[in-house]
Amino acid sequence: MTQSSQVAVIGAGPYGLSLAAHLRARGIEFRIFGSPMHSWQTRMPAGMFLKSEGFASNLHDPQGDFTLKGFCAENGHPYGETGFPVPLDTFTAYGLAFQRQLVPDLEDKMVVALDRSPHGFDIRLDQGERVAAHRVVVAVGIDYFAYVPPNLAHLPADFLSHSSDHHDLGGFKGRDVTVIGGGASALDLMAALHEVGATVRLVARRSRLTWNSPASRSLWKRWYPKCGLGPGWRNRFYEHAPMLFRRMRPETRLRILRTWLGPSGAWPIKDRVERMPLMLGCTPRSAEFRDGWAQLRVVGPDGEKREIPTNHIIAATGYRVDLRRLAFLSDDLRAQLRSVEYAPTLSSDFQSSVPGLYFVGLASALTFGPVMRFVLGARYTARRLAGHLAQPMSLQ
Repeated sequence: MTQSSQVAVIGAGPYGLSLAAHLRARGIEFRIFGSPMHSWQTRMPAGMFLKSEGFASNLHDPQGDFTLKGFCAENGHPYGETGFPVPLDTFTAYGLAFQRQLVPDLEDKMVVALDRSPHGFDIRLDQGERVAAHRVVVAVGIDYFAYVPPNLAHLPADFLSHSSDHHDLGGFKGRDVTVIGGGASALDLMAALHEVGATVRLVARRSRLTWNSPASRSLWKRWYPKCGLGPGWRNRFYEHAPMLFRRMRPETRLRILRTWLGPSGAWPIKDRVERMPLMLGCTPRSAEFRDGWAQLRVVGPDGEKREIPTNHIIAATGYRVDLRRLAFLSDDLRAQLRSVEYAPTLSSDFQSSVPGLYFVGLASALTFGPVMRFVLGARYTARRLAGHLAQPMSLQ
């Protein structure tokens, strides 16, 4: 039996939940599908810290009342607006509490197929149920977009994984692990692997590591305007002017996304990580499975070639939006989506080239800027998109 809905939201992370809270407050009929805070509960190493400050780590409800600060005060968790790292488990618990209170009708079901229909869209769920929706919002977060460099991707799964494959690292106790990358995921993994008793090294192209440490800012930078993406006028622009960012040329937006801020780690783990083996300025060239080991070949900063035998390689190489990775999209639907380097091109209201189909979160970053890579972007997204969805389609 097919049931109908005005709006269907696919994904129950910070963006999907924030949007659902706004839709509910406006009285817009909707259904939301997904496991609440799934990526945060299963795709990030236990013990990590958020890159964003406490004041910039809120999901968003229409009144702005259900904040991380209020949740921590009510539940006895330490909290600081700035200068105090937000633990992953605290943030996850906050997101789950937000869902229970503001999005109680969440359906913990997976969307396995999405296609056009004469009256909008046809959705098929993992338990066989079919849902007809006039409009659909894709809010899947990072789950589908893990990126592994092609020169490593051929290794067997027992010897290669992505950082998002790991939450509990206990299985690596006593094993030799090589982490590739220089950003927060790589550095969090280094600390977590060391804690569980793995022998771990870091291989990174960067010649030095960068840390998000308020104490390390130059005196003159402390006069920068405060904003959720960090100090500085450019960060303030990216946070508060996503519509102006959208007006930039596509190649400019793409370059900014690839170079803005760059990889950096959370300062609480700095001392631990910098005491571990770090192979900086090294570029991974290839890898193969031989003699029961993964053999990683790298080129050092001086051009010297080295081969590193290791039990397992973890690619902490980030995420790249790629519509081809969204397996639930039908081939016909995917073919109708306009994109730039496989990221959807979106209207000012997050609508794709397929009328009634919207993308938010990481998938919207190419259109609206770096803020959409952070929880902070849910504020702008939920407000604007809920206001748009409140209008009849004939008026849009």
